[in-house]
Amino acid sequence: AAPAGAVAFGVKHTEGVSVDLLFRGRAEPEAVPGAGARWPLDEGTVLRFSMSRASAEVNDNKVTVSFYAEGGKPINQAGVFLTGVGISLDVDADRDGVVEKNSPHKASWAWGPEGHGAILLVSCDKEFP
Repeated sequence: AAPAGAVAFGVKHTEGVSVDLLFRGRAEPEAVPGAGARWPLDEGTVLRFSMSRASAEVNDNKVTVSFYAEGGKPINQAGVFLTGVGISLDVDADRDGVVEKNSPHKASWAWGPEGHGAILLVSCDKEFP
């Protein structure tokens, strides 16, 4: 997706985004430092970004990739706006009929009438072979 003539790229991102670079032949990703760093545009390079918390509003985070020609002349930019969505499995962990977000029994399970913890029923049959 790089423009013609591009030989290097740089990455900027907002505070809520983590960005890693994976280079061909390396097992571990390299964290992207602050603005100004550039990398050669090599085949097999992967830019991976993620968010570790939910957004305050839609499109409140951004990643911008800048492309450079030989000699460091800027050619073009590409950007992605991100929205982090928080997902939580809330259950009636103490089985009292009330779903609580922060139940202390959410992380454990005990059998019996005085037990606690979520009960998950899974349908494993083939309804549509």
